[in-house]
Amino acid sequence: MLKHSRQRESIKQFLMQRCDHPSAETVYWGIKEEFPNISLGTVYRNLSLLAEIGEILKISTGKGPDRFDANVQPHYHFFCNECGSVLDLKMESIEHINVIADHEFRGKVEGSVTHFFGKCPDCLEKEISQKSC
Repeated sequence: MLKHSRQRESIKQFLMQRCDHPSAETVYWGIKEEFPNISLGTVYRNLSLLAEIGEILKISTGKGPDRFDANVQPHYHFFCNECGSVLDLKMESIEHINVIADHEFRGKVEGSVTHFFGKCPDCLEKEISQKSC
């Protein structure tokens, strides 16, 4: 059984109030007022532990720092190639791709991770407004 930690609980609560998928550093600065002596290393360790036990998601973007999400329900993420933001993508499930992948595979497909890339609405709007000038 995992020992209760006020710091870990505060980290989880901070994530639950956000929908922008913050980095560990953002989490650190977000809870530093409540825990002035907390270290960035402690935040990293707690985020890793929370992800390991399935209470949060750790999202590796391939560019920049990992991001974290308190929503552990199956959903999709969009990565902006311009500003680096990570957004939830509202769409119907495409879990059937696991069945398609498993069909010709000699092993057993048990899951998949799908990410979408492009320009977020804010970056697209900026691009359009710059072109109209």
